[in-house]
Amino acid sequence: MTIPTPHISATSKDEIAKTVLMPGDPLRAKFIADNFLEDVTQFNKTRGMLGYTGYYKGKRVSVMGSGMGIPSAMIYYNELFDFYDVDLIIRVGTAGSMQEDVKLHDIVIASSACSESSINDNLFGNINFSVTPDFDLLVKAVDKSKELGYTTHCGQVHSSDQFYSETDPRVFDNLKKYGILCVEMESYGLFMAARKHNKKGLGIFTISDSLIENVADSAENRQKSYTNMMELALEVAEA
Repeated sequence: MTIPTPHISATSKDEIAKTVLMPGDPLRAKFIADNFLEDVTQFNKTRGMLGYTGYYKGKRVSVMGSGMGIPSAMIYYNELFDFYDVDLIIRVGTAGSMQEDVKLHDIVIASSACSESSINDNLFGNINFSVTPDFDLLVKAVDKSKELGYTTHCGQVHSSDQFYSETDPRVFDNLKKYGILCVEMESYGLFMAARKHNKKGLGIFTISDSLIENVADSAENRQKSYTNMMELALEVAEA
């Protein structure tokens, strides 16, 4: 495949920075570009999946929506890594807490991801392949978050294939028992794509819902209010 791709309309690799922040919501991508980046140019609006490139404290960074779920997100992850020579993708998304001490608006940094997704079927035989982010970036993000004074948790997350899940409640209980911090929908795919292309991936989340306390944030807050997560991702972005 050549560029532009069917999903990304940038006609040159130079239009996209080496680091791309990727929320699921394209309007959150626009919010980051409008509020954190300088000298911004738009490189994508195909299918409404907005993408922008600009500068944060002198670092050239891009931000682009990925859509919801592993199948949608992996289209963009693979095309950015393979066709646009992106080196690092940082997922900046929302998640639902699965632990009592992980509260609304806390930050979670994924040390690994588990999933019921079938994207690994037939790749590794009977081996359950574990996916993890780039270790050096993980450590850097945890240290920077502490430096900034954010309430942050680092651990394993669950990348679910279903938003409206009918999973046996015992599965949820076991995930909680075994220390899964939260549930989201894309990081497993990001870490797989990064491993496939020998690139870097990192997942940073703001807790927007609690499956323990049965509370949830508004749609507007999900788009605009998670600035600590956005700042942290931009601070650890590589030029």
